[in-house]
Amino acid sequence: MGNDEQSETHAEIMEATYRALCEHGYASLTMQNIADELEKSKGLLHYHFDSKEELLIAFIDYLLSEFEQDIASIEGPPDKKLDEFIERFVVVADAGDRQALHLALLELRAQSPFNDRFREHLARSDTIVRDTVAEIVRDGITQGVFRADAEPEVVAQLVLASMDGARTRGLTIGDETYPAAVSEALNKYVIDDILVKTNE
Repeated sequence: MGNDEQSETHAEIMEATYRALCEHGYASLTMQNIADELEKSKGLLHYHFDSKEELLIAFIDYLLSEFEQDIASIEGPPDKKLDEFIERFVVVADAGDRQALHLALLELRAQSPFNDRFREHLARSDTIVRDTVAEIVRDGITQGVFRADAEPEVVAQLVLASMDGARTRGLTIGDETYPAAVSEALNKYVIDDILVKTNE
């Protein structure tokens, strides 16, 4: 199998995993569910991945790669980039499959205290997301958009903790208004606070 064909097969498996996770959730997910979505034999999955855990770790990396590409596509000044980042990161009420996927990933995250490999990959994902926000803030300081005393790492930690909390609460207690409310509050009380005001 050539590299192009391998890459295509990998992407197809990842997309099938996405659909299966959205439909069944993490706890009920089986390799057969993924094979059914792929419309191929379960043997093909086991040819590429030894276990469901191996496949899900690859899926986390796949999502991370997709996220990095998505964030790289955001253009504009740093304050607008940060606004757009928050809007894309927070799950909205009518997100459909995206909401189902995040619920499945929340189940997966709940396994990380007991699974070193899940924890390692999720921690790497968290670091990359946090670094992305910090880099936007640093760029904003350099360009005079954000205040010079803004602390990129601290802002990044606050933004991510708020968004994670909003997403978790919205998903676990069915408060569909909470993510949007937290997103608005982040912009009003955090992002606006570090902006360089025109009269300064």
